[in-house]
Amino acid sequence: MARTSNIFARVEPEVKEQAEKVLNQLGIPMSNAIGLFLRQVVLQRGIPFDMKLPSNQPLAIGSLSDEQFNAEIEKGFRNLAAGNVVPAERLAEDLRREYGL
Repeated sequence: MARTSNIFARVEPEVKEQAEKVLNQLGIPMSNAIGLFLRQVVLQRGIPFDMKLPSNQPLAIGSLSDEQFNAEIEKGFRNLAAGNVVPAERLAEDLRREYGL
C-alpha cells in the first residue's frame, strides 16, 4: 500500500453533507474524491474547473458611476411601486444559499 499523508480542512457542514450524499451515490469515499481532485490539480497545473464570479452577483455601489447608481435607484423605485418586493427573510436566505453567506 502506498504511503499517505493527512490533510485537515475546514468546510461548512452543509457542503460536506451534500458532497457526501453525491459521493455515496457514486460509490466514492470522500478521501478518494479529495485525492482525485489533487491529482487533477497536479496534472492540469491548476484548479481543474473554471472559476468564475456569478453573473448575478450583487452590485457594488462603489463600482457604479453616478448615472448607473441613479438608474439602479430608479429601477428600485419602479419595482417598489409595481409591488415587486421580496420579504427580507427570503432575500437573506437566498443570499446565504447562493453566495454561501
